Amino acid sequence: MGCVYFVRHGQTVWNVENKICGATDIELTEMGHQQAIETGEKILAEGIKADEILYSPLVRAAETARHISEITGIPARVEPRLKEQNFGKWEATPRNGKEFQKAKEEFCCRHEGGESMLQLAQRVYNLLDEIREESDNKTYILVAHNGIARVVQSYFYEMTNAEYAAFGVKNCAVVRYDFNNNTEEIDIN
Repeated sequence: MGCVYFVRHGQTVWNVENKICGATDIELTEMGHQQAIETGEKILAEGIKADEILYSPLVRAAETARHISEITGIPARVEPRLKEQNFGKWEATPRNGKEFQKAKEEFCCRHEGGESMLQLAQRVYNLLDEIREESDNKTYILVAHNGIARVVQSYFYEMTNAEYAAFGVKNCAVVRYDFNNNTEEIDIN
């Protein structure tokens, strides 16, 4: 059976400022570009082989995927379903704001103009189902966002609402998921 590696994009200005990026298209910082380059180099050094990189259309993920693809030679293509959740009125607000933390507990809430966690999960689960069905020992690298990381984790493992809300990965962290439910975080940072 195939597997997927999940890579969160490199650092952005809003990550540094503790703001919610969501569907807002925020560029990588210089450090974010460097993280992506180092991740590509370490994927190559670790001998991680993948058939394809699928990445979010948002520039922070697209640039991270570009760096990884250029270094590893793995072909990359945009996958719109990997776009980060639209947090509506919460975008550009503090990530640790009490009101936002409370709103994250409401999986059906669209955040006044955004997208609910259930809508997000539907599109990401559909993508993972397609990859699982067609993978036949293929390996994919998914380059996306922290919100997508939560959904991917919940696809492979049962999580409570609190575990889901608290889950996250660091910028340019790499996590391997096997469709037979073996998961391994690769420490390449």
